[in-house]
Amino acid sequence: MSTQVATQVAIVGAGPAGLLLSHLLHREGIRSVVIESRTREEIEATIRAGVLEQGTVDLLVQSGVGERLKREGFEHEGIYLRFGGRTHRIALKELTGRAITVYAQHEVIKDLVAARLADGGEIHFGVKDAALYDLDTDTPKVRYDHGKEISCDFVAGCDGFHGVSRPSIPSRHRHEFARTYPFGWFGILVEAPPSTDELIYAHHERGFALVSTRSPQIQRLYFQCDPEDQVRNWPDARIWEELHARLENGEGWKLAEGRIFQKGVIAMRSFVVEPLRHGRLFLAGDAAHIVPPTGAKGLNLAVNDVRLLASAFSSYFKSGKEDALHAYSPEALRRVWRAEYFSWWMTSMLHRFRDDTPFQHRVQLAELQYVVSSRAKALTLAENYVG
Repeated sequence: MSTQVATQVAIVGAGPAGLLLSHLLHREGIRSVVIESRTREEIEATIRAGVLEQGTVDLLVQSGVGERLKREGFEHEGIYLRFGGRTHRIALKELTGRAITVYAQHEVIKDLVAARLADGGEIHFGVKDAALYDLDTDTPKVRYDHGKEISCDFVAGCDGFHGVSRPSIPSRHRHEFARTYPFGWFGILVEAPPSTDELIYAHHERGFALVSTRSPQIQRLYFQCDPEDQVRNWPDARIWEELHARLENGEGWKLAEGRIFQKGVIAMRSFVVEPLRHGRLFLAGDAAHIVPPTGAKGLNLAVNDVRLLASAFSSYFKSGKEDALHAYSPEALRRVWRAEYFSWWMTSMLHRFRDDTPFQHRVQLAELQYVVSSRAKALTLAENYVG
């Protein structure tokens, strides 16, 4: 038996992009329905990075979902670059007047889910076989679960890189730009006290490493690895040996160890699709673009997308004019490509490549030295990092 519902915006995907878009639309009096292939438990338990730009924090707070963020997030006014056996601080707030906040992505999702459900929002978790239809008509449709259908004015594709939204655009209308990096990140979650008050980005002859934090009790650590490597090849003792080798130096800093309770290999890619609109379908977040995590831009780009998209939908439903909808793709892509460049630059400067020569390694060190010794170059990094 088929079930049909009508709404103004059907949102595919209940990640940060889809949930925040639904929340912002609700505040403008615009109805939406969100569908998600995973369960609520799965999306709230998937632990991912959470470095929030000041603009992201401001939007979450202003829209009424920032109370726990303000209470539990860690504001960082700088980051550390470690190379050549020395540590150097980039003073983000001193240089730009802005800081970053460390608050895990799954915590943002929890806050948004709670807000939508408290407001009577309609979210369908665990849906199967979602498909998009009639995108080039005035009444696009989303069908799922073998007979359920949402009829709407617009579809927002916020279902990530592997979702159904982007492939629903005919290939002749999609222009895709991609780069796959010849390395990945081996990431672990550790029960341990913080080893640092701010993130450490380390360039080392053995490869890149990153020290981050999730809470006073849980830390997130990464090191560069072969993208085809397997978790089973890395027993705990080998992981700690590698991290100590890449991170510790003669300055007396020590890495705090603890119980490792999660391990995984993360692929590194850059990806953008253009345009971000096809008919009545609009793409946002990872469905539209991927950045390597070195620049901490993924979640922040998604937030910027939906900020623009929510404003464009609001303008349309209030005035009937499509000017803001037409402007969405080019306006969002300007920010996307800036972030793609920054993430590529940070990745290229900090990682070892398979075909590296001693010359290229020295060039990387020279560039890092320039960043930490030139206020102008440090300002360039800081401006891009804080957004």
